[in-house]
Amino acid sequence: MGDFRDLDLSGSSAERVTLRDVTAREVDLSDARARDVRLAGAGATSVNLTGLRLRDVLMADVVIRGAWLQGVEITGEVEGLTVNGIDVGPLVEAELDRRHPDHAAMRPTDAEGFRHAWDVVEELWTGTVGRARRLDPALLHESVDEEWSFVQTLRHLSFATECWLLRAILGDPAPWHPLSLPWAEAPAMEGVPDDPDARPSLDEALALRHHRMASVRRYLDDLTDEQLAGHTVPVDGPGWPEPESFPVRECLLTILNEEWWHRQYAERDLAVLEQRSG
Repeated sequence: MGDFRDLDLSGSSAERVTLRDVTAREVDLSDARARDVRLAGAGATSVNLTGLRLRDVLMADVVIRGAWLQGVEITGEVEGLTVNGIDVGPLVEAELDRRHPDHAAMRPTDAEGFRHAWDVVEELWTGTVGRARRLDPALLHESVDEEWSFVQTLRHLSFATECWLLRAILGDPAPWHPLSLPWAEAPAMEGVPDDPDARPSLDEALALRHHRMASVRRYLDDLTDEQLAGHTVPVDGPGWPEPESFPVRECLLTILNEEWWHRQYAERDLAVLEQRSG
């Protein structure tokens, strides 16, 4: 434990730093960049966060008071976010449903609802891939604002299906293809590929993607409500997810959530790439 005062660390770089239960006053984090951040238990007063960029951040049980939020953008899983006494989560969900009528289909409650949701996913992605094909193939390997490229996004969705359907539900301990791509801050896991710099063609990435999507379709075609209400059998082997039992419905909802949001991000970034292509 230390007591630090009047420090200027501007321009510094830090990795694997623990600031658990830190108390800070008069902190300037303007224009800082941080990845894989956990903000739990820390306390700060008089903080300047102007221009701060956070990626892969966990903010659990955080209280912000006396705040001035202007031009703030939050993208991610939001549960229990209260602003001026109002839980804004349900408001956000309602607005997403209004803007995207198919969004509500991503919260199915029975087997037939999951089959319909996958129909929606397949149709939406058909349009998005068609949009991508109209671009120079080299652009599909370009990052927009430090996000995944279009091809990397396809590779990651294959990984998500492998994890939550092939491994968690169907019990394959090592279902990963060499082109599959874990999340950006994933730890090294035995037998799990992680090569973000690979540059397969769009057709190569789509061949894997279509194979994985067909696996989801086959499973959902035979899914019953009884199976949906059940739990998985823990898989035997290292990897992700951890070898434990999960509700089948939660596994499938995870896949739908990945599909929905990564398509939204892809559409956003494709618009930027279209501008770059002139």
